Amino acid sequence: MKKFIIATVFALMPSLFFAQQSVFDKFEGPDEITVVTVTKKMFQMMGNVKMDSKDKEAQQFLSLTKKLNNLKVFTTSNSKYAADMKVTAEKYLKTAGLEELMRVKDGGQNIRILIKSGAKESQVKELLMFIEGSGKGNDTVLMSLTGDFDLNDLSVLTDKMNLPGGSALSKGSKGAK
Repeated sequence: MKKFIIATVFALMPSLFFAQQSVFDKFEGPDEITVVTVTKKMFQMMGNVKMDSKDKEAQQFLSLTKKLNNLKVFTTSNSKYAADMKVTAEKYLKTAGLEELMRVKDGGQNIRILIKSGAKESQVKELLMFIEGSGKGNDTVLMSLTGDFDLNDLSVLTDKMNLPGGSALSKGSKGAK
């Protein structure tokens, strides 16, 4: 019986690891997609950087980085992969329990920002942003940010990291008080 339990645990172990992967990881392979991934370890290292204590915005940024777990940004101008990103994001939205924070249509781009809230109204566990490019020089962008952070701090993050769609994110986070 003991051997059976051990064998079962080892047999199920690979599926536990694969379950931890993001549904968006499939976009990491193709050359037509630019990928930026920032891990919890990198955010922790960024949070330990010494900065001028008088710079309030820098201090907010350092405080926020300690609350973040993972950032993934996928960007493409390839219409095939852009369509796949859209389909994958739509499927994910149906099961992830995210609620729409805001939607913007600007210059041929459709921008959707969705969040999974935490215990407090402005607390965020996950933020997903999808920018559907128009094909006229506008890239399609899919961004996933996880952690335990406050929505009001996001404008600092977008300013310091120069994220695609950062202006829309800044507007959304400043409006959520």
